Amino acid sequence: MPIRAVIDLAALRANFAALRRAAPGARAMAVVKADAYGHGAVRVAAALEAAEGFAVARLDEALALRAAGTRKPILLLEGVTSSADLAQALGAGLDLVVHDPSQIEMLEQADASAGIGSGAARPVVWLKVDTGMNRLGFRPERALGARSRLLASRFAPRELRLMTHFARADEPEPEPTAAQVARFEAVLAEWTAVAGARPVTSLGNSAGTLRGAATQGDWIRPGLALYGASPLADRSAADLGLRPVMTLETRVIAVREVPVGEGVGYGATWRAVRPSRIAILAAGYADGLPRHLPSGAPVALEAGLAPLAGRVSMDMTAVDVTDLPGVAVGGRAVLWGEGLPVEAVAGAAGTIAYGLLSAVAPRVPREYVERA
Repeated sequence: MPIRAVIDLAALRANFAALRRAAPGARAMAVVKADAYGHGAVRVAAALEAAEGFAVARLDEALALRAAGTRKPILLLEGVTSSADLAQALGAGLDLVVHDPSQIEMLEQADASAGIGSGAARPVVWLKVDTGMNRLGFRPERALGARSRLLASRFAPRELRLMTHFARADEPEPEPTAAQVARFEAVLAEWTAVAGARPVTSLGNSAGTLRGAATQGDWIRPGLALYGASPLADRSAADLGLRPVMTLETRVIAVREVPVGEGVGYGATWRAVRPSRIAILAAGYADGLPRHLPSGAPVALEAGLAPLAGRVSMDMTAVDVTDLPGVAVGGRAVLWGEGLPVEAVAGAAGTIAYGLLSAVAPRVPREYVERA
């Protein structure tokens, strides 16, 4: 198969080290949800030996890591949604986010739940406070009440921690994130006054980690930046010292001569305004390349950058190589990664790097390498 995703594990570890340097006093749980943003969660977790833990969105992702031999803490970022899931999570020794009263009820009733007996390990629980994302979490004025209920439950956590999530840490304007930090710190102060001790905290996603100490906490939760893409709107990955981990590459399978006035691809949305040479790449939307990627979007060929020409098809994409006479059948083409930042392609597509990386299709082979 011409198309493949080359995953550079050395770059992954270098990015993790860069994030660690940005938050020298914090522990790190590497976010490997969505199959590690398309990079392969099992291989990524195995490569990140320096991480103190991992975070996933859903139970099946965590169980797959446990089945592969991961023994470090694994946090379920969405928590559990049923008593049956709770039993599996406790059986696998997973840490839980609690963000809704229904999840507290599950722990209050846990002794009576199927598969949860006195021998089940009590979990580490992260109580999530909603400081402005308005997605998951207890509003600040309800956080202490949720804490009391959790500690009074029949299956109380062995440790209760506090976390939040930033809505706008990627933006250069500091005010929205500073407001979230202030709300979090108010809850933290109340909690500490009631408990007599400060809880372990987590604030920093990739953007929060890179913004500085105020937005990090005791544990950081880096995701996108691990994989070599910038989470900040005002700084590139190169500026941040991050290296692309995934290079999505393919081969030229045909080169066509197109006369003036003729169209290329479905709908003939691109037409030759001069005698043109069009390279056909073995890559399409069934591989994860966005169908709406417009003409003019960049593709990196061995001879240089070339613009996409016409609509992306299911299995093929056309590129205008008129100005690159050396392009021939069999030549390498990089859709993003080495030599072409994924952010540049995402910008052309009107989307974000997260969406491109996590949408690479299962049919695309992953090849794992170690590059210096």
